[in-house]
Parts: sequence; structure tokens; C-alpha cells
Amino acid sequence: MTTTIYEFPLKEKVRNYLRIEHLLAQLKTGASVQNPALQIYFFEQLFTLMDLLDRLDLRTDLVKDLDVHERNLVHWSQHPNIDTNALEQSLKLIIQLKGKLKEERKFGTALKDDKFLASIRQRFSIPGGTCSFDLPNLHYWLNRPQDDIHESIKNWLLSLKLLEETVSVLLSFLRERGQFKPFEASNGFYQGVADDKCGLMRIRCDSNQGYYPTFSGNKYRYAIRFMLFESAAGQSPSVENTVSFAMASC
Repeated sequence: MTTTIYEFPLKEKVRNYLRIEHLLAQLKTGASVQNPALQIYFFEQLFTLMDLLDRLDLRTDLVKDLDVHERNLVHWSQHPNIDTNALEQSLKLIIQLKGKLKEERKFGTALKDDKFLASIRQRFSIPGGTCSFDLPNLHYWLNRPQDDIHESIKNWLLSLKLLEETVSVLLSFLRERGQFKPFEASNGFYQGVADDKCGLMRIRCDSNQGYYPTFSGNKYRYAIRFMLFESAAGQSPSVENTVSFAMASC
């Protein structure tokens, strides 16, 4: 059986972390190609991430969450059966990240200060605005030697490394909090009560049954409805039979 995991955030900051993780992954995909037409995809994702960073005060949330994990690790260190080496490594990493965050400028500042990025960013909001007549400087850049292109991309990604590391650590801690347990959705519907501390619901289900989960709710209550990816004419798009799935509350 092939399964797919769907993640649904219950808190706004977790939603932001997931979006950043997603965009950073797409950035790396765009950075790995050598086709000029596809490298434009890299800039599209980069400017989307910059727009997101412009709207958020991420550093405050990141530092607060690292503080919470630091206190938890100190508490767990008193447990007799704890893996001391793993705990010390995690604690050391969290302390290092906190120190770097407190010295960091607002995320994305280095990218905003880059003259080349600033000169092309606005045109990316225009449909078809990346044509050579709109952005001749971009097309000059795309046809530079690959070593020069990769060096520029490496430097841009390097300015996001601290953000990537911190978000990765926090999401890793969050995901590890929840263990998958079996559930059944009668008539394709399941409703539950969330723990106030829960920030993320993870749903794992069969990928070959022709349905996917939709999620609504908040940090107190939630509802899951399974929907058919393809429904026949006149057929309800909602799954009407019992669906077995696994879920983790994180």
C-alpha cells in the first residue's frame, strides 16, 4: 500500500513555518537546474519567499519556540532513561541557533539589499513580465557561465541558511511529538477535539483509493472530510463509505 501524509497546521506560526519549508525546498529545486528557462522558477520562488518574510516578524516566534524546547530538554535531562548524548547535542544546537538569531537582521534583508534582485523583482508580479524585452539584465544573467550563476545562487541561499536550519529544527521537534494512531471516518467524515498544545495534525492515508482529506478547524476542534479526486457526473464529491486512516496530533 502506498501512503501519503497530509499536514494541517492549527496555529498561524506553524502555517508560516510550513510555507517557509515548502518554499525553501522549491528554491533548492530551482537552484539545481541549468536550463535558463527553468532557472526563472528559482526567482519566482525566491521573490514569493521574500514577500512572505516582509510580512512576518519571524525572529520573535522562532526565539520563543527555541526557548520552550530548551526548557523542555533541560527538564527531560532529569529523566533516568534519557539518551544523554542525543539530548546534549539537541540542546547545544538550540543554544547556538538562539545566539545567531539574536544577532541576525530581519530575514530577507540581505536579499532586499541585492541590487540585481531589486532590479528584477517588481517585473515578476506582471504576467509574462520576465520576457527579454522586460528584463534584459535577467536574460544576460541567465546566459552567464554556469559557475557564475551557481555562485550567485549559493550566496543568496546562504543568506537564508539560519532561517532554514531553525525552521527545520522546530518542525522536526513538532513532528516527533505525535505518533500515528489508527482512526476511521464514518461516511468519509471524522470530527475530533484538539489538545490546546497541538500545533499540527498529520494524516496518513492510502494513495490508491482515489480520495484525499480536507481539514477545517482550529486549536480546539477540527473536522476531516475525505473527498474523491474524480467523481462521476451527478455523484457527490464526498466519500460516502468508511475510510481507514492514521493520524498524529503534534
